[in-house]
Amino acid sequence: MPAAADLAADYQFLFHHLPESYLLLAPDGTVRDNSDLHQAAAMQPRETVVGRHIFAAYPSTPESQRTLHESHERVRQTLRPDTMPLLRYDLERPAALGGGVEERYWQVTHYPILAPDGTLLHILQRATDATEATRAAARAAEAQQAAHEANERARFILESVPLLVWTATPAGVPDSFNARWLAYTGRSLADTVGSGWANDLHPDDLPRTQQLWQQALAAGTTYQAEYRLRRHDGQYRWFQAAGVPRFGPGGEVQMWVGANTDIHQQKLMVAELLEANEAQAALADQAYATAEQLRQQRETLFQVFMEAPVAISVVRGADYRYEFANRVFLAGAGEPDLLGRTVAEVFPEFMAQSFLATLAEVYRTGQPFSAREVHVHLEASGDYPARDGYVDYTYQPFFEDGRVAGVTSFSYDVTELVDVRQTLEKLLNGGT
Repeated sequence: MPAAADLAADYQFLFHHLPESYLLLAPDGTVRDNSDLHQAAAMQPRETVVGRHIFAAYPSTPESQRTLHESHERVRQTLRPDTMPLLRYDLERPAALGGGVEERYWQVTHYPILAPDGTLLHILQRATDATEATRAAARAAEAQQAAHEANERARFILESVPLLVWTATPAGVPDSFNARWLAYTGRSLADTVGSGWANDLHPDDLPRTQQLWQQALAAGTTYQAEYRLRRHDGQYRWFQAAGVPRFGPGGEVQMWVGANTDIHQQKLMVAELLEANEAQAALADQAYATAEQLRQQRETLFQVFMEAPVAISVVRGADYRYEFANRVFLAGAGEPDLLGRTVAEVFPEFMAQSFLATLAEVYRTGQPFSAREVHVHLEASGDYPARDGYVDYTYQPFFEDGRVAGVTSFSYDVTELVDVRQTLEKLLNGGT
Protein backbone atom coordinates (compact mmCIF):
# COMPACT_ATOMS: atom_id res chain seq x y z
CA MET A 1 0.00 0.00 0.00
CA PRO A 2 1.46 3.45 -0.88
CA ALA A 3 2.51 5.59 2.01
CA ALA A 4 0.43 8.63 2.89
CA ALA A 5 3.19 10.88 1.56
CA ASP A 6 3.12 9.05 -1.79
CA LEU A 7 -0.63 9.43 -2.01
CA ALA A 8 -0.32 13.14 -1.25
CA ALA A 9 1.94 13.51 -4.28
CA ASP A 10 -0.24 11.30 -6.53
CA TYR A 11 -2.14 13.92 -8.54
CA GLN A 12 -4.09 11.27 -10.41
CA PHE A 13 -5.34 9.95 -7.06
CA LEU A 14 -6.23 13.52 -6.11
CA PHE A 15 -8.04 14.07 -9.43
CA HIS A 16 -10.06 10.89 -9.03
CA HIS A 17 -11.23 11.97 -5.58
CA LEU A 18 -12.21 15.56 -6.39
CA PRO A 19 -15.60 16.39 -4.82
CA GLU A 20 -17.18 17.22 -8.18
CA SER A 21 -17.72 15.59 -11.57
CA TYR A 22 -14.71 16.21 -13.88
CA LEU A 23 -13.77 14.79 -17.30
CA LEU A 24 -10.29 15.39 -18.71
CA LEU A 25 -10.12 15.53 -22.53
CA ALA A 26 -7.41 15.87 -25.10
CA PRO A 27 -7.80 18.90 -27.38
CA ASP A 28 -9.42 16.64 -30.00
CA GLY A 29 -12.02 15.34 -27.50
CA THR A 30 -10.34 12.05 -26.56
CA VAL A 31 -11.06 11.00 -22.98
CA ARG A 32 -7.89 10.99 -20.86
CA ASP A 33 -9.32 10.60 -17.37
CA ASN A 34 -12.32 11.36 -15.16
CA SER A 35 -13.11 11.79 -11.51
CA ASP A 36 -14.88 9.12 -9.50
CA LEU A 37 -18.03 11.23 -9.30
CA HIS A 38 -18.09 11.61 -13.09
CA GLN A 39 -17.59 7.88 -13.48
CA ALA A 40 -20.55 7.20 -11.20
CA ALA A 41 -22.80 9.75 -12.90
CA ALA A 42 -21.90 8.55 -16.40
CA MET A 43 -22.51 4.88 -15.44
CA GLN A 44 -19.42 3.79 -17.40
CA PRO A 45 -16.25 2.23 -15.90
CA ARG A 46 -13.18 4.39 -16.40
CA GLU A 47 -11.26 1.72 -18.26
CA THR A 48 -13.97 1.47 -20.95
CA VAL A 49 -13.90 5.18 -21.86
CA VAL A 50 -10.27 6.32 -21.50
CA GLY A 51 -8.64 6.58 -24.92
CA ARG A 52 -11.95 6.86 -26.76
CA HIS A 53 -13.51 10.00 -28.22
CA ILE A 54 -16.04 11.53 -25.86
CA PHE A 55 -18.96 10.99 -28.24
CA ALA A 56 -18.04 7.34 -28.75
CA ALA A 57 -17.54 6.81 -25.03
CA TYR A 58 -20.78 8.59 -24.09
CA PRO A 59 -23.26 8.28 -27.01
CA SER A 60 -26.18 10.69 -27.17
CA THR A 61 -28.35 12.49 -29.69
CA PRO A 62 -26.69 14.40 -32.57
CA GLU A 63 -28.16 17.67 -31.28
CA SER A 64 -26.62 17.19 -27.80
CA GLN A 65 -23.27 16.26 -29.31
CA ARG A 66 -23.35 19.23 -31.67
CA THR A 67 -23.94 21.64 -28.76
CA LEU A 68 -21.11 20.09 -26.74
CA HIS A 69 -18.77 20.15 -29.75
CA GLU A 70 -19.45 23.87 -30.24
CA SER A 71 -18.37 24.56 -26.66
CA HIS A 72 -15.18 22.54 -27.19
CA GLU A 73 -14.50 24.52 -30.33
CA ARG A 74 -14.91 27.85 -28.53
CA VAL A 75 -12.33 26.73 -25.96
CA ARG A 76 -9.93 25.69 -28.73
CA GLN A 77 -10.35 29.01 -30.53
CA THR A 78 -10.32 31.38 -27.54
CA LEU A 79 -8.31 29.37 -24.96
CA ARG A 80 -10.82 30.62 -22.42
CA PRO A 81 -13.36 28.83 -20.21
CA ASP A 82 -16.78 28.32 -21.78
CA THR A 83 -19.93 27.81 -19.72
CA MET A 84 -22.77 26.25 -21.68
CA PRO A 85 -26.50 26.80 -21.29
CA LEU A 86 -28.33 23.94 -19.60
CA LEU A 87 -27.53 20.87 -21.69
CA ARG A 88 -29.68 17.80 -22.18
CA TYR A 89 -27.29 14.92 -22.74
CA ASP A 90 -28.94 11.52 -22.32
CA LEU A 91 -26.81 8.55 -21.34
CA GLU A 92 -27.08 4.93 -22.32
CA ARG A 93 -27.56 2.84 -19.22
CA PRO A 94 -25.30 -0.28 -19.18
CA ALA A 95 -27.03 -3.63 -19.54
CA ALA A 96 -25.94 -4.50 -16.00
CA LEU A 97 -28.02 -1.55 -14.80
CA GLY A 98 -31.06 -2.49 -16.84
CA GLY A 99 -30.16 -0.94 -20.21
CA GLY A 100 -32.07 1.78 -21.99
CA VAL A 101 -31.48 5.53 -22.25
CA GLU A 102 -31.68 7.80 -19.22
CA GLU A 103 -32.72 11.41 -19.69
CA ARG A 104 -30.15 13.68 -18.02
CA TYR A 105 -29.56 17.44 -17.80
CA TRP A 106 -26.17 19.03 -17.08
CA GLN A 107 -24.68 22.40 -16.26
CA VAL A 108 -21.32 22.21 -18.05
CA THR A 109 -18.20 24.42 -18.06
CA HIS A 110 -15.07 23.67 -20.12
CA TYR A 111 -11.70 24.96 -18.92
CA PRO A 112 -8.55 25.12 -21.08
CA ILE A 113 -5.40 23.62 -19.51
CA LEU A 114 -2.42 25.27 -21.24
CA ALA A 115 1.16 24.10 -21.71
CA PRO A 116 4.03 26.40 -20.66
CA ASP A 117 4.24 27.65 -24.25
CA GLY A 118 0.56 28.64 -24.19
CA THR A 119 -0.73 25.85 -26.39
CA LEU A 120 -3.82 23.88 -25.44
CA LEU A 121 -2.84 20.75 -23.52
CA HIS A 122 -6.17 19.54 -22.05
CA ILE A 123 -9.84 20.49 -21.92
CA LEU A 124 -11.19 20.01 -18.41
CA GLN A 125 -14.94 19.53 -18.29
CA ARG A 126 -16.84 20.17 -15.09
CA ALA A 127 -20.41 18.82 -15.29
CA THR A 128 -23.01 19.34 -12.58
CA ASP A 129 -25.97 17.00 -12.79
CA ALA A 130 -29.05 19.27 -12.95
CA THR A 131 -31.53 16.53 -13.81
CA GLU A 132 -33.58 16.60 -10.63
CA ALA A 133 -33.63 20.40 -10.48
CA THR A 134 -34.72 20.56 -14.14
CA ARG A 135 -37.46 18.00 -13.62
CA ALA A 136 -38.63 19.81 -10.50
CA ALA A 137 -38.79 23.08 -12.45
CA ALA A 138 -40.74 21.35 -15.23
CA ARG A 139 -43.18 19.89 -12.71
CA ALA A 140 -43.61 23.31 -11.13
CA ALA A 141 -44.25 24.87 -14.54
CA GLU A 142 -46.81 22.19 -15.38
CA ALA A 143 -48.53 22.72 -12.04
CA GLN A 144 -48.57 26.46 -12.59
CA GLN A 145 -50.00 26.00 -16.09
CA ALA A 146 -52.64 23.62 -14.77
CA ALA A 147 -53.57 26.12 -12.06
CA HIS A 148 -53.77 28.88 -14.66
CA GLU A 149 -56.02 26.79 -16.90
CA ALA A 150 -58.23 25.89 -13.93
CA ASN A 151 -58.52 29.56 -12.99
CA GLU A 152 -59.35 30.51 -16.57
CA ARG A 153 -62.00 27.80 -16.77
CA ALA A 154 -63.46 28.88 -13.42
CA ARG A 155 -63.49 32.50 -14.58
CA PHE A 156 -65.26 31.51 -17.82
CA ILE A 157 -67.96 29.56 -15.97
CA LEU A 158 -68.35 32.40 -13.46
CA GLU A 159 -68.90 34.92 -16.25
CA SER A 160 -71.18 32.55 -18.19
CA VAL A 161 -73.69 31.60 -15.52
CA PRO A 162 -76.93 33.62 -15.92
CA LEU A 163 -76.61 35.06 -12.41
CA LEU A 164 -75.36 38.33 -10.95
CA VAL A 165 -72.39 37.12 -8.92
CA TRP A 166 -70.59 39.13 -6.25
CA THR A 167 -68.04 38.75 -3.46
CA ALA A 168 -67.35 40.72 -0.28
CA THR A 169 -64.55 41.06 2.23
CA PRO A 170 -64.78 39.40 5.68
CA ALA A 171 -66.08 42.74 6.98
CA GLY A 172 -68.89 42.66 4.41
CA VAL A 173 -67.58 45.27 1.95
CA PRO A 174 -68.47 44.21 -1.63
CA ASP A 175 -65.23 44.00 -3.63
CA SER A 176 -66.10 42.31 -6.94
CA PHE A 177 -69.04 41.87 -9.32
CA ASN A 178 -69.17 39.73 -12.42
CA ALA A 179 -69.68 41.06 -15.94
CA ARG A 180 -73.39 40.24 -15.94
CA TRP A 181 -74.00 42.46 -12.91
CA LEU A 182 -72.12 45.37 -14.51
CA ALA A 183 -73.94 44.87 -17.83
CA TYR A 184 -77.29 44.80 -16.05
CA THR A 185 -76.74 48.04 -14.10
CA GLY A 186 -74.63 49.77 -16.74
CA ARG A 187 -72.13 50.87 -14.11
CA SER A 188 -68.38 50.36 -14.00
CA LEU A 189 -66.78 48.11 -11.40
CA ALA A 190 -65.23 51.15 -9.69
CA ASP A 191 -68.71 52.70 -9.29
CA THR A 192 -70.18 49.44 -7.93
CA VAL A 193 -67.72 48.14 -5.30
CA GLY A 194 -67.91 49.36 -1.74
CA SER A 195 -71.30 50.97 -1.18
CA GLY A 196 -71.84 51.92 -4.83
CA TRP A 197 -74.01 48.89 -5.57
CA ALA A 198 -76.67 50.16 -3.13
CA ASN A 199 -77.35 53.14 -5.44
CA ASP A 200 -79.22 50.74 -7.73
CA LEU A 201 -81.49 49.30 -5.02
CA HIS A 202 -85.07 50.51 -4.81
CA PRO A 203 -85.19 53.02 -1.93
CA ASP A 204 -88.08 51.16 -0.30
CA ASP A 205 -86.04 47.92 -0.19
CA LEU A 206 -82.72 49.34 1.02
CA PRO A 207 -83.32 49.47 4.84
CA ARG A 208 -84.57 45.87 5.02
CA THR A 209 -81.76 44.63 2.77
CA GLN A 210 -79.07 46.32 4.89
CA GLN A 211 -80.62 44.93 8.08
CA LEU A 212 -80.55 41.35 6.77
CA TRP A 213 -76.97 41.80 5.57
CA GLN A 214 -75.79 43.07 8.95
CA GLN A 215 -77.52 40.16 10.71
CA ALA A 216 -75.75 37.65 8.45
CA LEU A 217 -72.38 39.35 9.02
CA ALA A 218 -72.81 39.32 12.78
CA ALA A 219 -73.81 35.65 12.92
CA GLY A 220 -71.62 34.36 10.08
CA THR A 221 -74.65 32.65 8.54
CA THR A 222 -76.21 32.50 5.09
CA TYR A 223 -77.56 35.83 3.82
CA GLN A 224 -80.93 35.86 2.01
CA ALA A 225 -82.94 38.79 0.75
CA GLU A 226 -85.32 39.87 -1.99
CA TYR A 227 -85.15 43.37 -3.44
CA ARG A 228 -85.68 45.38 -6.59
CA LEU A 229 -82.55 46.25 -8.57
CA ARG A 230 -82.50 49.02 -11.16
CA ARG A 231 -81.54 48.04 -14.68
CA HIS A 232 -79.42 50.29 -16.92
CA ASP A 233 -82.60 51.54 -18.65
CA GLY A 234 -84.16 52.62 -15.32
CA GLN A 235 -86.49 49.65 -14.88
CA TYR A 236 -86.55 47.89 -11.51
CA ARG A 237 -86.69 44.10 -11.43
CA TRP A 238 -87.06 41.76 -8.46
CA PHE A 239 -84.03 39.67 -7.50
CA GLN A 240 -83.41 37.04 -4.89
CA ALA A 241 -79.98 37.55 -3.30
CA ALA A 242 -78.13 34.87 -1.39
CA GLY A 243 -74.62 34.80 0.04
CA VAL A 244 -72.53 32.41 2.10
CA PRO A 245 -69.35 32.93 4.13
CA ARG A 246 -66.18 31.04 3.32
CA PHE A 247 -64.43 29.97 6.52
CA GLY A 248 -60.71 29.51 7.10
CA PRO A 249 -59.04 26.66 9.01
CA GLY A 250 -59.53 28.51 12.28
CA GLY A 251 -63.22 29.14 11.69
CA GLU A 252 -62.74 32.77 10.71
CA VAL A 253 -64.65 34.24 7.76
CA GLN A 254 -62.25 34.72 4.85
CA MET A 255 -64.71 36.11 2.31
CA TRP A 256 -68.35 36.16 1.24
CA VAL A 257 -69.63 34.91 -2.10
CA GLY A 258 -73.13 35.30 -3.42
CA ALA A 259 -75.40 35.62 -6.42
CA ASN A 260 -78.64 37.30 -7.40
CA THR A 261 -81.33 35.42 -9.32
CA ASP A 262 -83.94 37.27 -11.37
CA ILE A 263 -87.36 36.33 -9.91
CA HIS A 264 -89.29 39.19 -11.51
CA GLN A 265 -91.59 36.96 -13.56
CA GLN A 266 -92.40 34.80 -10.56
CA LYS A 267 -93.24 37.93 -8.56
CA LEU A 268 -95.53 39.20 -11.30
CA MET A 269 -97.24 35.83 -11.58
CA VAL A 270 -97.87 35.73 -7.86
CA ALA A 271 -99.24 39.27 -7.97
CA GLU A 272 -101.58 38.37 -10.84
CA LEU A 273 -102.87 35.34 -9.01
CA LEU A 274 -103.42 37.29 -5.81
CA GLU A 275 -105.39 39.91 -7.75
CA ALA A 276 -107.75 37.25 -9.14
CA ASN A 277 -111.28 36.85 -7.85
CA GLU A 278 -111.40 35.99 -4.15
CA ALA A 279 -113.58 33.05 -5.15
CA GLN A 280 -110.41 31.55 -6.59
CA ALA A 281 -108.48 32.00 -3.32
CA ALA A 282 -107.60 28.33 -3.13
CA LEU A 283 -106.00 28.47 -6.57
CA ALA A 284 -104.19 31.70 -5.69
CA ASP A 285 -102.86 30.09 -2.51
CA GLN A 286 -101.63 27.13 -4.52
CA ALA A 287 -99.94 29.39 -7.05
CA TYR A 288 -98.26 31.40 -4.33
CA ALA A 289 -97.12 28.21 -2.64
CA THR A 290 -95.62 27.08 -5.94
CA ALA A 291 -93.80 30.37 -6.43
CA GLU A 292 -92.68 30.30 -2.80
CA GLN A 293 -91.37 26.77 -3.29
CA LEU A 294 -89.33 27.95 -6.27
CA ARG A 295 -87.98 30.81 -4.19
CA GLN A 296 -87.00 28.46 -1.37
CA GLN A 297 -85.26 26.14 -3.80
CA ARG A 298 -83.17 29.07 -4.99
CA GLU A 299 -82.30 30.07 -1.42
CA THR A 300 -79.90 27.15 -1.14
CA LEU A 301 -76.90 29.08 -2.34
CA PHE A 302 -74.12 27.53 -4.28
CA GLN A 303 -70.43 27.84 -3.73
CA VAL A 304 -70.26 29.86 -6.94
CA PHE A 305 -70.72 26.79 -9.22
CA MET A 306 -71.57 23.56 -7.44
CA GLU A 307 -74.21 25.21 -5.29
CA ALA A 308 -75.78 27.40 -8.03
CA PRO A 309 -79.59 27.35 -7.94
CA VAL A 310 -79.69 26.35 -11.62
CA ALA A 311 -78.69 23.17 -13.36
CA ILE A 312 -75.31 23.82 -14.94
CA SER A 313 -73.30 21.37 -16.99
CA VAL A 314 -70.36 21.55 -19.38
CA VAL A 315 -69.82 19.10 -22.23
CA ARG A 316 -66.68 18.97 -24.34
CA GLY A 317 -65.69 17.35 -27.60
CA ALA A 318 -67.55 16.00 -30.59
CA ASP A 319 -69.04 13.17 -28.51
CA TYR A 320 -70.37 15.63 -25.85
CA ARG A 321 -68.69 14.23 -22.74
CA TYR A 322 -69.65 15.76 -19.40
CA GLU A 323 -66.78 17.74 -17.91
CA PHE A 324 -68.70 19.57 -15.19
CA ALA A 325 -72.10 19.24 -13.53
CA ASN A 326 -73.32 21.02 -10.42
CA ARG A 327 -75.41 19.54 -7.65
CA VAL A 328 -78.72 20.69 -9.10
CA PHE A 329 -77.93 19.09 -12.45
CA LEU A 330 -76.80 15.83 -10.85
CA ALA A 331 -79.90 15.69 -8.69
CA GLY A 332 -82.15 16.26 -11.67
CA ALA A 333 -80.34 13.74 -13.85
CA GLY A 334 -80.36 11.05 -11.20
CA GLU A 335 -76.81 10.14 -12.24
CA PRO A 336 -74.21 10.95 -9.56
CA ASP A 337 -71.32 9.56 -11.65
CA LEU A 338 -71.90 11.11 -15.06
CA LEU A 339 -68.56 12.95 -15.45
CA GLY A 340 -66.53 11.56 -18.34
CA ARG A 341 -69.60 9.97 -19.91
CA THR A 342 -71.37 11.20 -23.01
CA VAL A 343 -74.80 12.81 -23.12
CA ALA A 344 -76.06 9.84 -25.14
CA GLU A 345 -74.79 7.42 -22.48
CA VAL A 346 -76.37 9.33 -19.58
CA PHE A 347 -79.60 10.27 -21.37
CA PRO A 348 -80.26 7.71 -24.13
CA GLU A 349 -83.83 9.00 -24.30
CA PHE A 350 -82.47 12.30 -25.70
CA MET A 351 -81.70 10.48 -28.97
CA ALA A 352 -85.41 10.75 -29.80
CA GLN A 353 -85.75 14.31 -28.49
CA SER A 354 -84.44 17.65 -29.77
CA PHE A 355 -81.60 18.22 -27.30
CA LEU A 356 -78.78 16.41 -29.14
CA ALA A 357 -79.76 17.92 -32.50
CA THR A 358 -79.76 21.39 -30.95
CA LEU A 359 -76.41 20.71 -29.27
CA ALA A 360 -74.92 19.67 -32.62
CA GLU A 361 -76.21 22.87 -34.22
CA VAL A 362 -74.57 25.03 -31.52
CA TYR A 363 -71.28 23.18 -32.14
CA ARG A 364 -71.64 23.74 -35.88
CA THR A 365 -72.61 27.43 -35.87
CA GLY A 366 -70.90 28.64 -32.69
CA GLN A 367 -74.11 30.52 -31.83
CA PRO A 368 -75.87 30.25 -28.43
CA PHE A 369 -79.35 28.75 -28.28
CA SER A 370 -82.16 29.31 -25.78
CA ALA A 371 -85.54 27.65 -25.49
CA ARG A 372 -88.40 28.00 -23.04
CA GLU A 373 -90.81 25.48 -21.62
CA VAL A 374 -89.40 22.56 -23.59
CA HIS A 375 -90.96 19.21 -22.80
CA VAL A 376 -88.44 16.65 -21.57
CA HIS A 377 -88.90 12.96 -20.83
CA LEU A 378 -86.42 11.03 -18.65
CA GLU A 379 -86.45 7.26 -18.39
CA ALA A 380 -86.28 5.56 -15.00
CA SER A 381 -82.75 5.21 -13.57
CA GLY A 382 -81.59 4.02 -10.17
CA ASP A 383 -84.03 5.26 -7.54
CA TYR A 384 -85.69 7.68 -9.96
CA PRO A 385 -88.89 6.69 -11.82
CA ALA A 386 -89.61 7.75 -15.37
CA ARG A 387 -90.73 11.36 -15.40
CA ASP A 388 -91.86 14.21 -17.65
CA GLY A 389 -91.46 17.93 -17.19
CA TYR A 390 -90.64 21.27 -18.76
CA VAL A 391 -87.36 23.20 -18.78
CA ASP A 392 -86.02 26.57 -19.88
CA TYR A 393 -82.50 26.02 -21.12
CA THR A 394 -79.63 27.84 -22.80
CA TYR A 395 -76.69 26.33 -24.68
CA GLN A 396 -73.68 28.68 -24.55
CA PRO A 397 -70.66 27.61 -26.66
CA PHE A 398 -67.11 28.30 -25.54
CA PHE A 399 -64.12 28.49 -27.81
CA GLU A 400 -60.49 27.39 -27.80
CA ASP A 401 -58.11 28.33 -30.62
CA GLY A 402 -61.01 29.86 -32.52
CA ARG A 403 -63.11 26.71 -32.55
CA VAL A 404 -66.05 25.53 -30.48
CA ALA A 405 -64.52 23.31 -27.80
CA GLY A 406 -67.63 22.64 -25.79
CA VAL A 407 -70.97 23.94 -24.59
CA THR A 408 -72.16 25.17 -21.21
CA SER A 409 -75.79 24.36 -20.46
CA PHE A 410 -77.98 26.35 -18.08
CA SER A 411 -81.40 24.89 -17.44
CA TYR A 412 -84.34 25.62 -15.14
CA ASP A 413 -87.11 23.24 -14.22
CA VAL A 414 -90.31 25.19 -14.96
CA THR A 415 -92.73 22.27 -14.75
CA GLU A 416 -94.69 23.69 -11.86
CA LEU A 417 -94.87 27.17 -13.39
CA VAL A 418 -96.19 25.67 -16.62
CA ASP A 419 -98.75 23.72 -14.63
CA VAL A 420 -99.82 26.86 -12.75
CA ARG A 421 -100.06 28.93 -15.92
CA GLN A 422 -102.08 26.27 -17.65
CA THR A 423 -104.40 26.11 -14.63
CA LEU A 424 -104.73 29.90 -14.63
CA GLU A 425 -105.48 29.94 -18.34
CA LYS A 426 -108.23 27.38 -17.84
CA LEU A 427 -109.62 29.48 -14.98
CA LEU A 428 -109.64 32.69 -17.06
CA ASN A 429 -111.27 30.79 -19.93
CA GLY A 430 -114.14 29.75 -17.73
CA GLY A 431 -112.69 26.50 -16.46
CA THR A 432 -112.88 24.77 -19.83
